[in-house]
Amino acid sequence: MRLSDPIHRVWEQVVRLGAIKPGSRRAARFGAFGPKTVVCFPVAALFGERYIRLGGGSVIGPYSTLSAGVGPDQMLDQECVIRIGDRCVIGKGSAIVGHTSVEIGDDVWTGPHVYVTDANHGYEDVTVPIGVQFAANEPVRIGAGSWLGTGVVVLPGTTIGRHVVVGAGAVVADDLPDNTVAVGNPARVVRKYEEGKWVSVGSDGHPPTSSSR
Repeated sequence: MRLSDPIHRVWEQVVRLGAIKPGSRRAARFGAFGPKTVVCFPVAALFGERYIRLGGGSVIGPYSTLSAGVGPDQMLDQECVIRIGDRCVIGKGSAIVGHTSVEIGDDVWTGPHVYVTDANHGYEDVTVPIGVQFAANEPVRIGAGSWLGTGVVVLPGTTIGRHVVVGAGAVVADDLPDNTVAVGNPARVVRKYEEGKWVSVGSDGHPPTSSSR
């Protein structure tokens, strides 16, 4: 038997036992923690649980961050700052950081290392480090049934509609309508569903003409 075998067995047990599941003391800290939901171990950062509500049947991947506010003792104005719906899958290494409102609808799946936040930093005062200048918080919403690829960044004040695909590495800086595919930095719509079919979209936001294909 290789020495690595028992190490792997122990680690697998640690991962299983360390996961946050309904009925545990850690789950009781959340504003809501739905049935069959799991926050996988290890967690990168987790605080402000009372302001976080998780629906049922959702999975938060390992090495992820869920944070409401900037510290574990911060008091926030809203009862719910981060809401994640039913049957969601948040990929490993992702971070969801809320200060006012981050709402993720049902059946939203993401790849790993996705970053979603409603907060940003200011830079206007050149005598103060940017890291301690805070801009106004702007709510974020991700509609039901959407998919965010690996490394997507969702910036404050944006709304992603229902059934939207956001390609890997995209930076969402503006709203994306329902039933679309968006890619790039900043993310722009390249396909949309209309009249019962998916069509390509040109740089002007309209389907390309036959001469431009």
